[in-house]
Amino acid sequence: MTPVITLLTDYGLEDGFVAACHGVIAGIAPEARIIDVGHLVPAGDVRRGAAILAQTIPYLPRGVHIAVVDPSVGSSTRRAVAIEAGGRVFVGPDNGVLSWAVHAVGGATGAYELTNEDVWLKPVSRTFHGRDIFCPVAAHVVAGRELAGLGTPIPPRELVTLPEPTSRLRDGACEGEVLSVDRHGNVQLSITAADLGFLGVRDGDTLAVWLGRRQLAVPYRDTFAAVPPGDLVAFTDSAGLVAVAVNAGDAAQRLGLPPGAHVRLSPART
Repeated sequence: MTPVITLLTDYGLEDGFVAACHGVIAGIAPEARIIDVGHLVPAGDVRRGAAILAQTIPYLPRGVHIAVVDPSVGSSTRRAVAIEAGGRVFVGPDNGVLSWAVHAVGGATGAYELTNEDVWLKPVSRTFHGRDIFCPVAAHVVAGRELAGLGTPIPPRELVTLPEPTSRLRDGACEGEVLSVDRHGNVQLSITAADLGFLGVRDGDTLAVWLGRRQLAVPYRDTFAAVPPGDLVAFTDSAGLVAVAVNAGDAAQRLGLPPGAHVRLSPART
């Protein structure tokens, strides 16, 4: 396996949490290269973490991928797991944060509950499993330890999964949901550019955007900068998904669109 460990968390950058994780990995596997996917996932937002990891995983080397967005840390209701999928290993809490990325690389071929306490950092904090469990396990895997020696096998079907984002074409429109909202307030939908293409929508057209009972006419352009500052715009983002933004503004705040909100798009009638 490539000696690469990637790290995605909601720890933020104001404290020493990320540095502690780096230090633990370096102490066990000094040859490992660490790639920080990000540490500004909104606190406890498992869905946002899952979306970031799934959309980033195609561009990451095969290695060990840690994701720690863990609102139930320290409880008996969630397991610590390692999952084999697509020639990679995913490590984190069994709360769904890994599920979309695992699906994106072909699905789990093996799974383990992390039960071998001999490789954990002692004493184990009840609130910092990223440092004390997930990072040591990842480092030992990169250093050559077999997963079978780090945990107890569990059937992959028993892993917690988040519902896959959905979109569907119906009655000349495409229905989907808000997949995630980034730090700029851009609203990423589960609707793809291909979905709009099927409806005949092209750059330069105008979309009818239905938000519950509200209907808005939003220009569909190639980038948010194609409209004046303060204007709404829809565009295809870097993941191939349709996003709604405000040039130099916050679309999520203006439209009141949290993750999971229902959205319907159709060509605007002229």
